[in-house]
Amino acid sequence: EELSRSREAVVQAEADTLRRVERDIHDGPQQRLVRLTMDLESAQRRFDDDPEAARPLLEGAVTQTKEALEELRAVSRGIAPPILTDRGLAAALAAAGARCPVPTTLDVVADRLPASIENAAYFVVTESLTNVAKHSGASQCAVSVLRVGDTLHVQVTDDGRGGAHLGKGHGLAGLADRLAGVDGRLDIASPPGSGTTISAELPIPTLSTT
Repeated sequence: EELSRSREAVVQAEADTLRRVERDIHDGPQQRLVRLTMDLESAQRRFDDDPEAARPLLEGAVTQTKEALEELRAVSRGIAPPILTDRGLAAALAAAGARCPVPTTLDVVADRLPASIENAAYFVVTESLTNVAKHSGASQCAVSVLRVGDTLHVQVTDDGRGGAHLGKGHGLAGLADRLAGVDGRLDIASPPGSGTTISAELPIPTLSTT
């Protein structure tokens, strides 16, 4: 019964992610790209006859391109990037840490792991870093992803204001369900005024022998 519940939870989490991606693409980047196309077509028509009139349209198009890229990055949050598949968890988290506006140190296992474990660990770290950047007010953050025996230990710690929880709107609500799909466990320690520590334990499956 517990296994069935965990599998149902991860299936629901994936379905929710898909609906979020579909909705966000339609409401955000798609609408912005339609506007961008219209502005570029208008600038193209005016360029020969009135270049000065085309200039603000082109400047606006550049701004909309940048904003569309930011929206696409936000939409893709929770989807494994190509670098994770191609180069592994250490490289993917190094890139994620570099993007985080809060200075972040990393201590990450370099060995390749099963794809399901790498995906889950990546999601835990990136969701936690997003929460740090948006809500914590932290000045620094530390990420640790270490293997001990047949368990991967993931920890993200910041020195911010604390008060993080699994409630809706904090970006952490889907972590427990994601981890349930790989029999993982999540713990959040976030006393007000004392920073936040997100910890996860992911059992690493072993190949059976006959």
